[in-house]
Amino acid sequence: MYPAGPAASREAAAAEGGAPRCHNGGVESLQPGHSASQSVQFTKPGVGTSASPAVISSARTSASGLSSQPRSSPSVTQPPESALQEAIDSSSTTSSASPVLNNYDALEGGGYPETRSVTSSPVPAPAAPQTSKTSKPFGYGYPALQPGYQNTAPPTPVQQPSNPGHHPGFQHYPQHSQQPEGLRPVNLTQDRNILPVSSVPAPVPNLNSDLRKLNCSPDSFRCTLTNIPQTQALLNKAKLPLGLLLHPFRDLTQLPVITSSTIVRCRSCRTYINPFVSFIDQRRWKCNLCYRVNDVPEEFMYNPLTRSYGEPHKRPEVQNSTVEFIASSDYMLRPPQPAVYLFVLDVSHNAVEAGYLTILCNSLLENLDKLPGDSRTRIGFITFDSTVHFYNLQEGLSQPQMLIVSDIDDIFLPTPDSLLVNLHESKELIKDLLNAFPNMFTNTRETHSALGPALQAAFKLMSPTGGRISVFQTQLPSLGAGLLHSREDPNQRSSTKVVQHLGPATDFYKKLALDCSGQQIAVDLFLLSSQYSDLASLACMSKYSAGCIYYYPSFHHIHNPAQAEKLQKDLKRYLTRKIGFEAVMRIRCTKGLSIHTFHGNFFVRSTDLLSLANVNPDAGFAVQMSIEESLADTSLVCFQTALLYTSSKGERRIRVHTLCLPVVNSLADVYAGADVQAVVCLLANMAVDRSVSSSLSDARDALVNAVVDSLSAYMSTASNLQQSMLIAPNSLKLFPLYILALLKQKAFRTGTSTRLDDRVYAMCQIKSQPLIHLMKMIHPNLYRIDKLTDESTIHVNDRVVPQPPLQKLSAEKLTREGAFLMDCGSAFYIWIGKNCDNNFIKDVLGYPNYASVPQKMTQLPEVVALSSERTRSFIAWLRDNRPLSPVLQVIKDENPAKTEFFQHLIEDRTEAAFSYYEFLLHIQQQICK
Repeated sequence: MYPAGPAASREAAAAEGGAPRCHNGGVESLQPGHSASQSVQFTKPGVGTSASPAVISSARTSASGLSSQPRSSPSVTQPPESALQEAIDSSSTTSSASPVLNNYDALEGGGYPETRSVTSSPVPAPAAPQTSKTSKPFGYGYPALQPGYQNTAPPTPVQQPSNPGHHPGFQHYPQHSQQPEGLRPVNLTQDRNILPVSSVPAPVPNLNSDLRKLNCSPDSFRCTLTNIPQTQALLNKAKLPLGLLLHPFRDLTQLPVITSSTIVRCRSCRTYINPFVSFIDQRRWKCNLCYRVNDVPEEFMYNPLTRSYGEPHKRPEVQNSTVEFIASSDYMLRPPQPAVYLFVLDVSHNAVEAGYLTILCNSLLENLDKLPGDSRTRIGFITFDSTVHFYNLQEGLSQPQMLIVSDIDDIFLPTPDSLLVNLHESKELIKDLLNAFPNMFTNTRETHSALGPALQAAFKLMSPTGGRISVFQTQLPSLGAGLLHSREDPNQRSSTKVVQHLGPATDFYKKLALDCSGQQIAVDLFLLSSQYSDLASLACMSKYSAGCIYYYPSFHHIHNPAQAEKLQKDLKRYLTRKIGFEAVMRIRCTKGLSIHTFHGNFFVRSTDLLSLANVNPDAGFAVQMSIEESLADTSLVCFQTALLYTSSKGERRIRVHTLCLPVVNSLADVYAGADVQAVVCLLANMAVDRSVSSSLSDARDALVNAVVDSLSAYMSTASNLQQSMLIAPNSLKLFPLYILALLKQKAFRTGTSTRLDDRVYAMCQIKSQPLIHLMKMIHPNLYRIDKLTDESTIHVNDRVVPQPPLQKLSAEKLTREGAFLMDCGSAFYIWIGKNCDNNFIKDVLGYPNYASVPQKMTQLPEVVALSSERTRSFIAWLRDNRPLSPVLQVIKDENPAKTEFFQHLIEDRTEAAFSYYEFLLHIQQQICK
């Protein structure tokens, strides 16, 4: 059986640990949570090096609200034996008192030999800024800069390395010498057509063709700068953030899976062997992160693919930058856990009225056999209103037994077993229960919600094994532990001043999530609310346990059919997608680089180790980095992320991604390699933290400053520019547009009516969505679809998909004669002009003319007509591979829903916000100050 206690990720304690865990980054905080930056902000000065002490001091003071409770943590230099012992002895949960660092740490392996003690007690804001050996990364404290910042003394020029070709771990590869396209100057105020006709591709790093072919896909691993600056001083000069955007567990069509008794890793820093190591000879390889020379194990000399001996450089691990290893028992402290699923369901009057139970139960009945798992899979159900109800599903019973616990102040399990049962052995009872649920509570008069006690019960039930808790909630919790009160003032929804209550009202849900994380339990939240439910507090249960959050505002199975359909489609994906249990993820990077802040839903175990009780293919992560030591001695740097998890079939696996990028020593090259979408997504994550720790207006100012600073720095390097022009390098030409889009996004907008839960949900999505989906949320794609042709089509799985060009997000692009599709990621809008061609309306919408199209239309009929087939094929292609199923809404010119559509036309002026052109003039004005 499974010992109670924080278990499996720790397994690596035995396995991956050789040396005690050493420091690989500059994190000064071990705050549990979805961002390790929580108390970092106390000790870091502001943007670049130009913030004054006064600014820093105020930034620190305002950041102090970010961490709800200070924690002390043991030093990470504790010897591995005691760490392992702690893992075995500890049957208590990872409570809010002290995270069990070392078990996890030893688990996934070590770092660099120079150990440093890391603690997390928040530092009170001192009067003068603390000094540090390097100047701090851009965007750290995020205060507004003082006027005249561009007049500060320039950093000392970077010297050429005496031997630029020398690289202790690589042959030196010749770089391309022609002027890069990314540096072509673009006059933003004059060039109105900067949007490309198709989606913006990720920039390709400036590597030689061999390395380029081997490099990790940008869909899995992206850096904000594809040319890494040689020093922190050069990075500060560029005024761009350095960080990584990760999508580590995404669904892959091709993945080399390696079964080998020997997983080859660097003996010093524990990096996994990868395409960017160098072989000194057949018997020795040099690590590309710490440059240690390692022996090639005898088994590695044989290549199972070619069945040849003596060519270790042709092994699949060295030919692929994304691989998955089947891990041996060395990587475990207990047998791999089974897949365990617990559903915790609100059955109050509010929930029954909303009608979600029927959709959920039908979806579960349809997908019961498709739940990821094996013969050991277990499942259970808890329902709650003012009391908590358990269900005995023990094999052999003639029908499920309902057990009610009304003492919610001291919750207990009414029977020690038979509440979580084997899915296959008790399948008929489970089906009976799912068929009974929708009608069991039809006449309830219970209006209260004891969510907190239900979660405490769920935690007790799941602790011995770990697994996934899926919570369905429809209102503010009103009884027992974790009860909440309404904090929203509807009159303040359009405020341009302070937006309050973006943080939690209680630490109950965070503490519970940390306890869950310690027992390998993730909590996923489905919030289906018709009124304010304090998502800022409830979201903590998922943020800190590596769960995910789904939100359906104004949900009603009859009055809001679009949301009901969305829930049904989301559940199908949710219940059947791949899942990893008891996972840890570590990011390693070349010596000289350090990681200082993480973004996403997880618990930070140590400087570079994330605990993920569950990991799913739709989760994205981001990290901020700085350059601690000069990279002058190397021409290339590498980043490697390793995700150690238990598959639903009970296999321990390690998925490894490795990314290689060139090092540059000129400012021009840094700009040439900027990845504007990655920069914007990282800044969005930083701005969410800033909104919660300081204020929304601070975060908005910081986003504007990010554009002003980087374009000002670029323009100061370019010669003979007129003051009246706003010039950007081609790589950053979309930067102002994307930042304006972000400022108009629900998370950050002001002056437009925005419900507090809607705003908080947008912030949660920014922190947990992969880049590809986050960008559609920030800057939707607009297409004209009434004139789709077969020109420039693509062929996908035997269907022809039209590729209409992207349109600017401006009403000037809309014509009354046309029909336009807007793709916002989680929603599709089809706007129909008043004078749209009747043939299109008849063939695609299935109505004879514009007047007969209904106000609430959410599906396109299957009409046998070429234009219908083209339109549906295009929409189906856009829908593919979405974590959330987009809702489709057809909007007529006089439809009330058109407000939502027009709010996404971010290039246009609104009462509360600049047009794109006005924003450019504002940026220019700030630069010229």
